[in-house]
Amino acid sequence: MKISKIFAVLIFVFSSVFAQPQNSAEFDSLVFKGINEIYGIQFEDAEKTFNKVIKNFPKHPAGYFFDAMIEWWKILLDLNNEEYDDLFIEKLENVIDMCDDILDKDENNIDALFFKGGSLGFRGRLLSIREDWLNAALDGKDALPLVFKAYDLDSTNMDVQLGFGIYNYYADVIPEEYPFVKPVMIFFPNGDRKKGLEQLELCANKGKYAKIESNYFLMTLYYMYEEDYKKAQFFNERLLEWFPDNPVFERYKGRIMIKRFGYTQASDVFREIYKKGVEQKPGYNNNTMREASYYVGYDEYNKGNLDDALIYFDDCINYSKLLNEDEESGFLINAMIIKAGILRTKNMRKAAISLLEEVLDLRDYNGSHNRAEEEIDLIKEELKSN
Repeated sequence: MKISKIFAVLIFVFSSVFAQPQNSAEFDSLVFKGINEIYGIQFEDAEKTFNKVIKNFPKHPAGYFFDAMIEWWKILLDLNNEEYDDLFIEKLENVIDMCDDILDKDENNIDALFFKGGSLGFRGRLLSIREDWLNAALDGKDALPLVFKAYDLDSTNMDVQLGFGIYNYYADVIPEEYPFVKPVMIFFPNGDRKKGLEQLELCANKGKYAKIESNYFLMTLYYMYEEDYKKAQFFNERLLEWFPDNPVFERYKGRIMIKRFGYTQASDVFREIYKKGVEQKPGYNNNTMREASYYVGYDEYNKGNLDDALIYFDDCINYSKLLNEDEESGFLINAMIIKAGILRTKNMRKAAISLLEEVLDLRDYNGSHNRAEEEIDLIKEELKSN
């Protein structure tokens, strides 16, 4: 795990805790509608919905906060793209300022406490991804007491269990898996892995505004840390039942299928993702297409369909080169090595050598340089013998 991810989960303390703020059928209806539109990657519709929330409830921070979450999901779809960062932070800071004004008049206003804590948490999460560790840590530290206070004021709010669950889980797991972060954790309360999962499941089943996010976190935790792919699949299927065209959830489905059943069954998922990308469905961007084309190509390669495999690996390579990344991905490097092997099989040895030499100019990924050098030596021997 990259250090940015480690800090992201530490700073993401209670950042997705949603209050139950307005005793109004209209308010609830609009907020639910907008949240569903965000997760459904219907950003233009979500903007209209939350603009209506802001218009009808201008003194409540919820509309402004969820409007910022539209930018967050744009960022999530391609973390390497910083195009939406400034607007996202600007929107969050507007929410923080609004909440401060409310708290100046009423220090026990639960809604203001929740949405200020959530805004600080999300800002900290983005800052950690962008490796601004100090400011990220400060945001996380400032968010924590706000949500504790909100819970003390209203312990019946099931949505708060999302924040508690996230914190308890990561505060226990991360220091054990990555000991070098232990000094940082002395500034935070101790965590409890088991309790964290229980709190997340409580919110996933009984939460109001945070139900979807709790299911999302449970899916990722069971996949990444618990390595319980059956449970990960359970939460993934629930999310995809609600949001079948969310590329983040769909990509997780493919990854879980690989872990549980292998590449052949997973390839059906990635073929569907690839198809949606060709159709230019919202959110199915170059990043998504790079992953989908790799796994479909790998399946074709395993089946011996080399011509089809080449098409998909070429796509993977081309999509990779379109992405603005600090370092080359494993998808790109592996695709180039496998493609070189196919070219060698087709007696296109000079083209294979040229491609492998490109691999040597990239970062060394899981021994890719050794693999490329060995393959080059073998091909050169074959050329000599011919």
